[in-house]
Amino acid sequence: MAVASATERIDVFWHEGMLKHDTGKGVFDTGLDPGFLDVLEMHPENANRIKNMVSILKRGPISPYISWHLGRPAQLSELLSFHTPEYINELVKADKEGGKMICCGTFLSPGSWNASLLAAGTTLSAMKHILDGHGKLAYALVRPPGHHAQPTQADGYCFLNNAGLAIQLALDSGCQKVAVVDIDVHYGNGTAEGFYQSDRVLTMSLHMNHGSWGPSHPQNGSVDELGERDGFGYNLNIPLPNGTGDKGYEYAMSELVMPAINKFKPDMLVMVVGQDSSAFDPNGRQCLTLDGYRAIGRMVRSLANAHCGGRLLIVQEGGYHITYSAYCLHATLEGVLSLPQPLLSDPIAYYPEDEAFAMKVVESIQKFQKESVPFLKEA
Repeated sequence: MAVASATERIDVFWHEGMLKHDTGKGVFDTGLDPGFLDVLEMHPENANRIKNMVSILKRGPISPYISWHLGRPAQLSELLSFHTPEYINELVKADKEGGKMICCGTFLSPGSWNASLLAAGTTLSAMKHILDGHGKLAYALVRPPGHHAQPTQADGYCFLNNAGLAIQLALDSGCQKVAVVDIDVHYGNGTAEGFYQSDRVLTMSLHMNHGSWGPSHPQNGSVDELGERDGFGYNLNIPLPNGTGDKGYEYAMSELVMPAINKFKPDMLVMVVGQDSSAFDPNGRQCLTLDGYRAIGRMVRSLANAHCGGRLLIVQEGGYHITYSAYCLHATLEGVLSLPQPLLSDPIAYYPEDEAFAMKVVESIQKFQKESVPFLKEA
């Protein structure tokens, strides 16, 4: 394979210190040992999932298209562009006291806070790389994930909102409008909350229809959560039925995401990726395969080319099948690179998809948005 030219590379930002976030073992993500199981499983958000993502990019067929950059920890002052001082102080205090369970399934252990600072700083470095004109395609390969972290609280394995911090950096650096496409299987409630009253950030989340899961996640991710004040109409939720696969996601992208972003006309695009929307993820009930991720990557890249001069930041979130998540990441980046042929074949057979039902849901969401969202009504 020929080595990729400079215009065909993805700049990947990574720091191995993020592997030191130890989420422990137990019954799924609870950390509990009931005493009657011989084998306790690792928490879904564990270091092994990320190790495979790193290795597939270093040794997989996409490796000639990857340039590696060392991440860095964020400064506490940088976190205040998205999070409140009170919340940051709460996390610093918990770290100094040896850690604790912040909320259900979300454990701050020794090493977790430093990993969180690395995730935030690494994502900020990736965005700054683009803003400074050093590259157009950058991927922040980070953990702990961040899109559930709200300005005032942690949620869903997330402490700091890595994508939210990068979006605010783009706005503070002169970008007028930023669009976010979140394909993690869970609602990107933290990012939405951070920009819920802003008309400068269009947040779009394609997620399974899971609703609220408690005090740390009060948002439902429903279609009627549209934003408030100036931000009304700029938070577009796309809750998809369980079992939605490649064709359903592609239909949602073509009928909902692409038209909205074409109307919004951002000058920076952020894709929040979670491979937990795959057919084999323990945390999701969707049916995306490698082909679906490739298609989404191509579509998002075409939007970046059309509106942002090709500028696209990709931020890692969930994805908990230790092997298949790495394959799905590889496929997503193949799509972003608009490669003419797949570099990897799908190693796992896929479940059948009820595309007709998913398409009906997409059409129902489309009708609601056209009737309810002011900027989509404009000629």
